[in-house]
Amino acid sequence: MDIEGFSGAATVALACTIVFVLVTKSWQIISRSVSSHPSFAGSIMREAAQRFRDEFDRLTRTQTTYLSAALVFVVLFIAAYVLNAERLYAGYPQWQLYLFLVALLFGGLLALFRLMRTIAARQQVKLIRDANIAIGHQLHRYSADFGHVYHDVTTSAGVIDHVIVGQNGAYAVNVFARRPSRNGDVYLDNNKVVFRPADKSLSIVATAKKIAALEREFRRLLDHRVRVRSVIAIPGWQITEQSSDEHLLVNDRSLPMLRGWKDQADYLMNEDVNALHNLLTTRCSLVADNQDTAA
Repeated sequence: MDIEGFSGAATVALACTIVFVLVTKSWQIISRSVSSHPSFAGSIMREAAQRFRDEFDRLTRTQTTYLSAALVFVVLFIAAYVLNAERLYAGYPQWQLYLFLVALLFGGLLALFRLMRTIAARQQVKLIRDANIAIGHQLHRYSADFGHVYHDVTTSAGVIDHVIVGQNGAYAVNVFARRPSRNGDVYLDNNKVVFRPADKSLSIVATAKKIAALEREFRRLLDHRVRVRSVIAIPGWQITEQSSDEHLLVNDRSLPMLRGWKDQADYLMNEDVNALHNLLTTRCSLVADNQDTAA
C-alpha cells in the first residue's frame, strides 16, 4: 500500500466520519430537547435507579456513536482507496504524509481509549443500576404495609438511593454494588464496609453525611428532630456481622429485616408523615427533574 493512497483514503474517510459524528451528536441533542418534557410529569415519580438508568442510556448512545463512527471510517477508507484517492496528495513531500499518518494514528488511539473507557464505565453503571433496581423492587414488595418508597432523593450532601417514610419512622437505604465473588461475604467495621476474601473496603462516611443532611431538612420542615435510620444494602453478598447499631447491613434477601428494626421513639404522627410525603413527592417527581435540567 503506497503512502499517497493510504493518506488520501484516510483523509476522505476521516472527513466523512467527522461529519457523521457531528450529525449524530446534533440529532441526539435535538432528540433529547424535543422529548425532554414527558406527559403527566407531575404525576410520575422517579423509578428505582433512575439516575443510573439515564447514565446508562447516555453511555450506550456514546458507545454506539464510537462504534458506528469506526465502521463508517473503515467502509469509507476501503471505498476511497479502491477509487484511487491518492490523487488528493499527488506531489506532496512524503514527510508531510508521514506527519499526517502519525496524527491520524494518535487520533485513532485517543478514540480507542475513550471507547474503552466508555465501555468500562457503562459496565460499571449497569452493575450499579441493576443493584439499585433489585433493591428498589424488593422495597416495594416488602414495604406495602410499612411506608412509601421514594427513589433518588436529593439532599445538600448528595443523592440517597431509596427513602422509606411511614408511621414507624424514616429509613434511608443506600446501595453498594460490587460483583459478587464465590463464597464472598461482607461485614461492617465502624465506618467501612469490608468485602472478603479480598478484604477490600468502602467508606460509608459520605452516606452518613447524606443522611444527616436529610435529617436537617426534615427538622426544618417539622420543627422537631426526625431520626432517619441508615440501611446499607449490598445485593449478592452474604452478610456476616456488623459492629454498629447506627447502620443495618442487609442484602437483597435479608431486606425484610428492616421492618423489625424500629424504635417507638422514632414513630411519626400522621401529620408528620403527610408533610414528609408531600416534600418527597415534590422532590422525586419528573417535574423536579425537568426544573433541575432547565436550571
